[in-house]
Amino acid sequence: MPKLKEKYIKEVIPHMKEKFGYKNNLAIPKLEKVVVNVGFNRDISGDKNKIATIENNLARIVGQKPVRTKAKQAISAFKIRQGMVIGMMVTLRGKRMYDFVDKLINATIPCFRDFRGLSQQSVDKNGNLTIGIKEHLVFPEIKVDEVEFIHGLEVIIQTTAKTREEGYALLKGLGFPFKSDANQRE
Repeated sequence: MPKLKEKYIKEVIPHMKEKFGYKNNLAIPKLEKVVVNVGFNRDISGDKNKIATIENNLARIVGQKPVRTKAKQAISAFKIRQGMVIGMMVTLRGKRMYDFVDKLINATIPCFRDFRGLSQQSVDKNGNLTIGIKEHLVFPEIKVDEVEFIHGLEVIIQTTAKTREEGYALLKGLGFPFKSDANQRE
């Protein structure tokens, strides 16, 4: 069993029962899935070598082959044609999801430049967390001397929470480093 799942069972479930008054363990919010996205600009979408490099980087980061997302319709202002590859995404569930979130909390987020905590505004009204990462170099799987170019990615952590407060309490209990309320106002 992943370390983060054990923490959820032993620490988060009793804390959430006490705080929100749940009577049943199945009513307590939990992690549902993690989606990792990379979007391309038009310079990258035409270059097959850059697309292959990003696909390889994303596969090393998450441990699963990404799916190429294609444009559903043409947008002439952005020089995008229907069927053109405009990004990649990976959906993680189960053991891979818990391993990735554990790595994100303990190894990746502390490597962010000038990091002072995640904003509480990153948690939406349904309790889901969205993190934008400017450089893929913060992941331990990426070797800096092998990097051809730097790209960003987006990590969306979806929970079964019904409200922002429940989602925030779940994510805080799992170990996500949020800014304190005093630092949030500054």
